[in-house]
Parts: sequence; structure tokens; C-alpha cells
Amino acid sequence: MIIKEEIHALSEEMVENLGRLVAIDSQLGTPAEGMPFGEGPAKALKEGLQIAKELGFETVNLDNYCGYAQMGEGEDIIGIAGHLDVVPAGGDWKHEPFCLTREGDYVYGRGTTDDKGPVIEALYAMKLLRDSGVKINKRVRLIMGCNEETGSKCMEHYNEVEEELSCGFTPDGNFPCIHGEKGMLGMRAYSKNTRIISMNGGFVTNAVCDSCTTVIPASEGMKERIEKALSDTKLQTYKVTEENGQISIYAKGVSAHASTPSLGVNAAGVTFECLSKAGFEDDFVKFYNTHIGTSCDGSGIGLKYEDEYGELTLCNGIVKTQDGVITCTIDIRVPVTLKEDEVRKMCEGKLEDENGRIEIKNMHAPLFFPRESPLVEALYKAYVDVTGDTDNKPMVIGGGTYAKSLKNIIAFGPEKPGIDYRIHSSDEFILVSDMEEAVLIYMEAIKNLLDVAS
Repeated sequence: MIIKEEIHALSEEMVENLGRLVAIDSQLGTPAEGMPFGEGPAKALKEGLQIAKELGFETVNLDNYCGYAQMGEGEDIIGIAGHLDVVPAGGDWKHEPFCLTREGDYVYGRGTTDDKGPVIEALYAMKLLRDSGVKINKRVRLIMGCNEETGSKCMEHYNEVEEELSCGFTPDGNFPCIHGEKGMLGMRAYSKNTRIISMNGGFVTNAVCDSCTTVIPASEGMKERIEKALSDTKLQTYKVTEENGQISIYAKGVSAHASTPSLGVNAAGVTFECLSKAGFEDDFVKFYNTHIGTSCDGSGIGLKYEDEYGELTLCNGIVKTQDGVITCTIDIRVPVTLKEDEVRKMCEGKLEDENGRIEIKNMHAPLFFPRESPLVEALYKAYVDVTGDTDNKPMVIGGGTYAKSLKNIIAFGPEKPGIDYRIHSSDEFILVSDMEEAVLIYMEAIKNLLDVAS
């Protein structure tokens, strides 16, 4: 039986095992004894390691921060790092997020592509490679993390208690492969004075705010002017009601990952814009529209910039009101050629005025491997050999992966060019045919890395 037929024969089993992981709501929970990220991630790790045991791998649980399945022998370690935690379901799902739903080639559920599905793909790639009789003179280690979406503290723990990887990849990005990841800059905006009674929207910092509810004082004709302004937007839906001297505005936009915010529609940003068009005079409305806005390019705070690998992007993820103060999270992805001191200088003096202020919370450096490096070449070759695709080239992305937390690895699949798998959005999915192809690509990648790691 040729290898493609072997993989196809296992596809139902792979989907079934993926369903076991998807059924666990593994978003960040309340830490408890022995469960640093809460019950859900710990339960998912236990299940992931159990699946690996059933496939004949030795497994290790590293204090429920992460764990791994391993094969082979030798000093060098080829690492494959995937994650079992997920972002909240959020949004309007047509399919149950924590129950795998298959419709033909499509398999729906939170984590199917980000990143439970790829963990299963890598695990079966290891199994098939082991069973094929290929000499594995290095250790091949599939690491299952539990905190990628909210800080990657799982990999901090791995680095404290385990050996450094010789080389490897994280199946948590795009094909053909990713040789660079933009830096990440976190900011937060605060109102100083505002007439807005409340404004709340968004569910994670690293996705576009896709829905927002705003309450303002009523005034004559304001409801009609707001409705007119909202009618000329890209919102999916909106509703404006007036009662007891207050106007309530519900806006439904379009979610998108913070690395590609222009693909979404920021419900909060559109609301601020429409309030201004409707003649609602407010200090923080002015501040938001001039400093953040809906352009996604950081121009309002002097950060509009582009290098040969991509442009700077800005995403407002969460808006909330507490004690009369409106706060807005800002997730900025910084081109790989920009250094932190350069970024700070660019926005110096542009983060505060009498209407509001923006604080820089943190910045993480970019990651970059030269296109011609042995690691990039080995992974890209595996992709091309399996798919025959030479049109798409190694790329730099705005997303952040375990490649920034573990040494000597880059992101490699499973997302194929031109397909939106709706990660971090409702009705996230994976294609069974893509899963089968990814298993073969990962098999070839491991074989190539056995030589790179020597």
C-alpha cells in the first residue's frame, strides 16, 4: 500500500481522535493546584497524551504546563510544538464549537485548525514514519502546549525543565513555511472625559472587536442620525433603540485575527466613527477617531510603516467600561526590520492629548530566519516535494507562534494559501483532505530535519 493510501486509511481514525480533543473546552481557566492554566487545558493535555500512548509513543507530562510524545534515540531533538489551548468560542456559530461536526470534507469545531488538528496531523506523521522502518537516529518530540493563546508560559516552563531543541517546527501557521514573524506591541487606550454611559465589545485582544453595545444620552434627532450613519457601513447588522432618556446601539462587525485586521470590520471603531458623523460631541470619540480609527495601519499614532516583508497593522480587540472609564486594547504587529527603540520614537508625543491617552504595555521582538537557512530550506523542500507548488514562497507573517518561545524552530503549516480556515472566528474548520496531505508533508519534513539536526 502506498503511503497516501495508508494515510487515507487512517483519516477516519484521525478525525475521531481530533473529535476527542475538540470536545474539551480548553480555553484559559482559573489556575488550581496542579493545573496552572485551569481545568480545561489540563484535561486536553491528558487526552492528547493518552491518544499518543494509544499510538505507541512514550509520553511525559510536564506539570500540566505542557507535555510531549517522543520516538527515536540520540542526543539531538527534532521538536514539533503544537498547542491544545483555544481562544473562547465567541461569535455566532452555526455548528457547535466544542462538538466536532463533519459535513463532507469539512470538519467544524474550535481548535480544528488552531491547533488541535495539526497536533493530530504531526502525531500521525510520526506514527507512519516510525512504522515505515525509517531509521530514526534522533529524538523526535511532539510537544503539546497549553498556553499558546494567552502568553506561552507553557514554553517558558518547558525551557526551564527540558533540553533545548536542535531544530524543528510548529504546525501553527501557514504553508509553504514561515521564516519570519512580526514583533508584537501591546497598548491600551483610556478615556479621560466621556459622555458615553457605557461601551462594551470584543472577546479577545488578538482579534478584531466583532460586536459592540454602546449606551449614550438621548437628544433630539440623535437616534435617526446614528441610524443613517450606520446604514452606510460594512456592519453585518445593527440596532438602535431609545428608552428612558438613553440610546442603545448594537453593532455587529466581522471578526478577524489581529495579524490581518483589515479582513475584519471593527464594530467599536465603526460605532465611534458613526457617533461623530451623527454629531455626538464627545472627547473620547474624538480621541479614538484620531488616534485609533478604522484604518488598521497605526497612522493615528505615527506608526504607519512598511518594509519588504510586510506592513505594520493595528487591531482594537476589546472595549470595556469600568468606573466611568472606557478602555480599548490595541494589538500591533511590527515589521521584522523595526527595532523597539525605533517604534517608541515614532509614536513619541502622539499617545496622549486632553481627550485620552494610550499606554505601551509590552513589546515582543520579531523573529527572522534568512530564506536560505538550512531549516527553512528543509521544510520548504518537504512542502514542494509533496504538493508540487513552487508559486508560493516562504513568508513573513503578523501572527505569533511558539517559534518565538522555543529556539531553532519556525512555523510550518497547516493553513494552505488562499483558504480562510476561520481561526479565532466562528465556525472554524479543517478539511480532511488537507489533513491527509499535511501528514505526508510533515513526514517528509521530519525526514529532512533528521539530516539538518545531524
